[in-house]
Amino acid sequence: MTVSRRMTLKDLALELGVSTATISNAFNRPDQLSPLLRERILREAKRLGYNGPDAKARSLRTGRSSIVAVILAESLTYSLNDAVASEFLSGVAEVLDAHGHTLLLLPGRGHASQLPNSANIADGFIVYGLMPNGKMIDELPTQRPLVSVDFDIDGCPTVHIDDRDASYAMAMHALQQRPERPAIINLRLTKEHCNGRVTAAHTLLPDSSTISRARLAGFHAALAEHGFDTEKIPLWNIEENVFDVCAPVLTEILDQPASQRPDLLLCMSDRIALTALTMAEQRGIGVPDTLRITGFDGIAEGQYRAPRLTTVRQDSAGKGRTAAKMILGRIPKAQQLLKTELLLGDTCP
Repeated sequence: MTVSRRMTLKDLALELGVSTATISNAFNRPDQLSPLLRERILREAKRLGYNGPDAKARSLRTGRSSIVAVILAESLTYSLNDAVASEFLSGVAEVLDAHGHTLLLLPGRGHASQLPNSANIADGFIVYGLMPNGKMIDELPTQRPLVSVDFDIDGCPTVHIDDRDASYAMAMHALQQRPERPAIINLRLTKEHCNGRVTAAHTLLPDSSTISRARLAGFHAALAEHGFDTEKIPLWNIEENVFDVCAPVLTEILDQPASQRPDLLLCMSDRIALTALTMAEQRGIGVPDTLRITGFDGIAEGQYRAPRLTTVRQDSAGKGRTAAKMILGRIPKAQQLLKTELLLGDTCP
């Protein structure tokens, strides 16, 4: 009995009268070929039973796996359900798909704080958001490219948005109609666990550790320009950007007597702002007549409901595309600062 030999890349190239590099590009670098030629190669490969270059052999031969790892600050469940994180990952995947690379997702929470063995095969790493601790970053292979997003790693290219300027612009707009009792609701601002009012007993995370500090600085700059004593502006902190974690903090705020309740909430995320809006409506608190609310992120949910959320839109997918292009060497590895857009809705006209 004869056993049919598995068709190889060379066999297919000979059959089609093209080079082995052309066959390889059809599977791994589609941008290098015309759509018609690539379609022909893939069609004939399927007909002849060729399933593509051997990934293990290619990795051993070239030292590259065509895998890019994204290390997430949160669990996989949270990141895939969070509108901002999922949009970021969509941007990364868009670039990797276009260049024949695979995406490997590694959570920073919910597991032991060390990299799994699967991470060692990645050609490069995108670190998204502040890690719970630095151990995972310290374990990354030093010879592989690394890009950080939304925080800084010494000597590493980064992708940021203009958090301080964007928050400043938002607050300056909100303060055009002077409030009596403005308040700020932060996202992970303190070293200590704090899901509630920030007090003198709490320590704020350093500037380099969280985008919340940059957003707070923008809010404070605008408030100071309007004559407010920023030391007296109440701060609340949210530990996780989900409704169930936001709700107890918003209950504490909104259930105060009307004479003490804030009349302007500067929120550091759309999820916080939308939770505040929903809970204010449940209590019959008029928005924006009695309470004005601003968000940050520009997620679709805030723009589809009524009243429409006043917020800052950041291009989360653009962040992902930029980081992925840097990892793949499609653009220079440098500090990238992406612009934001003020979206004037109905919650703070």
